[in-house]
This record gives sequence, structure tokens and C-alpha cells, in this order.
Amino acid sequence: MSEEFAPCPKCSSPYTYPTGILLACPECGHEWNPEETTTEEDTVSEENVVKDANGNILQDGDAVVVVKDLPVKGAPKPIKAGTKVKSIRLVDGDHNIDCKIDGFGSMALKSEFVRKA
Repeated sequence: MSEEFAPCPKCSSPYTYPTGILLACPECGHEWNPEETTTEEDTVSEENVVKDANGNILQDGDAVVVVKDLPVKGAPKPIKAGTKVKSIRLVDGDHNIDCKIDGFGSMALKSEFVRKA
């Protein structure tokens, strides 16, 4: 006979199991106390954190440096590693940084290809 446990709050996996007083998720490794309630603000703030290639948290207005050459569709040359980008704006999506780069114009970059300046 199997008991029904609450799904994982991080990945929604139904395969949770008890480990003493905590519940654990075998898929993402998250452990939590089922008696504690989490607010939606806590989960949203964790998901919206944007980190650079070194794990530093980025914010709107930060300056970043490109860490590797990035090819640009329609441009004859790539954005070179070491290019400094000022006043970034964080957005939702796969390319989570909007910015303007001298010589290229408006761009959308992935945070994993930049580091905080």
C-alpha cells in the first residue's frame, strides 16, 4: 500500500518520499518540510535571479563584459570577447539581457556568456 505525498514544490515531480520529518524529491534533490508553507513570492524571486558566467547575480543597469566571441546573424564579424556592455536590462526568456553594443546596436544576450564588470 503506497501513501500519497505532496508533489515537489520546485519541479512538481509526483515521486516524492519521506526522509524522517522532511519530504525529498528524487528528480531534483530538493528537500522540504511539508508542514511549512512557502509563499509564491519566495518561489518567484528564486526563479527570476539572473547570474553571469561566474555565478554573480546581475541587476538592471549593471555593466558586463562578454567572455567569448559571439557570432551575430547578418553581421560580418562576431562580438569579441572582452567587449564591455554598459546599462544592461534584464528580461524574461532564453536571451535574458537586453543591451546596446557599440558597432552592433540593440542586442539580446544570454547571461552565461557575460561576466559582471
